[in-house]
Parts: sequence; C-alpha cells; structure tokens
Amino acid sequence: MSGMFRRRRRERIRQQLFPPQWLDVLDRNFPRYRRMPPEDQAELRGLIQIFLAEKRFEGAGGLELTDEIRVTVAAQACLLLLHRETDVYPGVDSVIVYPDEYVATARARDDSGIVEERGQVRLGETAGRGAVVIAWDAAARGAVDVRGCRNVVFHEFAHELDAEDGTFNGAPVLPDRSMYGAWARVLGDEYRELQARVARHLPTDIHPYGATNPAEFFAVATECFFQQPAGLRARHPELYEQLSRFYQQDPADVSARRSLAA
Repeated sequence: MSGMFRRRRRERIRQQLFPPQWLDVLDRNFPRYRRMPPEDQAELRGLIQIFLAEKRFEGAGGLELTDEIRVTVAAQACLLLLHRETDVYPGVDSVIVYPDEYVATARARDDSGIVEERGQVRLGETAGRGAVVIAWDAAARGAVDVRGCRNVVFHEFAHELDAEDGTFNGAPVLPDRSMYGAWARVLGDEYRELQARVARHLPTDIHPYGATNPAEFFAVATECFFQQPAGLRARHPELYEQLSRFYQQDPADVSARRSLAA
C-alpha cells in the first residue's frame, strides 16, 4: 500500500463516527480517557479506529471476541502512539487474545548443550510473524489498575516499537538523531543499576524482569512511565525525561493535576 493511499484511507477512517458503544467501553474500562484533554481524546479515538480497521483480532483458548475486548486492548496500545509520527505498528498484523494466562512452548538449551522444549506460563508475548499475544484478564486489569507498574499491553506494544528498526535491543527509532547518545547513557546506566539491585536482592522501583536484557528493560520502563509516572519522575528523573521525549507525553503532569483536583 503506497504511503499516499494509506494516508488518505486512514483519514477517511478517522472521519467516520466513533461508535457510541466503543465510547461506553472507553468510559468503563479505560478511565484515564476521561482525564485526557479533548484534543488527546480525539487523537486517541482516531488511532483506535485505524488500529481496529487494520489489525486482525483472534480469540484463543475458547475466548469469544467482543468489541469490549478489542477496544480495551486497542486503547492501551494506541496510547503509546499519541503525539508521535507513527505508522501504527507496521509490524503487527494480528492480536491473539486468550481469556487468561496461557502456556507457550519455549526452547531452552541445558548445560550439556541439549535443546529442550518447555512450557511457560505467560500473560503476553510478541510472538513474531506479525502477531502479539495478550491475556484478556491481564489487559483488562492493566487498563484500570494504576496501583502498580504492570500493564501487559503497554509491555508487548513497547516491544513492537522497539522492533521497528528491525532489532529488539531497547533502542527504538528516536524522534531525533541527537537523542541517541543520552538515550544510551541514561537507559544503560538505569539498566545496569537494576541488574545490580536484583543481583543483591534489593527492592526496585522498576520490575526486576527489566534486568533480563535491554529490550525487556525498555518495555518494563514503559509500563512504569504510563502506570506510575509521578514515582518514576521523582526517583528516576533522567529516565523519565528520555521516555517523555520519546513518547512525546508527560503523564506525571497529568497525574499531578488530577491529585490537585481531588
């Protein structure tokens, strides 16, 4: 699909009426939508319409797909795209949704060099071949629960952003070339600090899973950036600044305004 044709098609999609039943889902399942300024709400609705028009959803494990599932997942995925020049997850063709945690087969090499296939319980994964897998109960919980940093949709779609340059390495395509030096320094330092704390069994602000590798660190940091932005900004200001520049958002400022209004 040519770029011009894609842009025109997407503009037509944005101009279509956003279904009232989808608005009901946002209001019920994605409360942060109500706190967004009107211009951000309109942008998010347009991104959701494009996402749902272009991505195929598939139910797995006996799950029957509904608009509630599709809109709730799409809203979280599209929040990561606000204010940014984006091609709306070009590497994603389908979203596979299980009702809850599922078992995936993974290959592992033991100490003797023998490769074995083992079952792993998961809540989501970037499965390759254009597919993202999500557990619906975890996606629904992450959409409304901001008491912790976990959000499976933010995590898996952060991986997709990371991979847009062809590599899962914790360094997505940044808005400006001048950002790469600071990005590498700040995220590298934070990643090594997390690894050190995990190795010493010390408490961490960022989930210990982020110490696995730089790609997982970026995905986990993204979860914290959107789920607990005020805490991340207070305790990891340089990391927060880099993520804010990449995502073109300042969720801690929104959180602060909400607290003052409460």
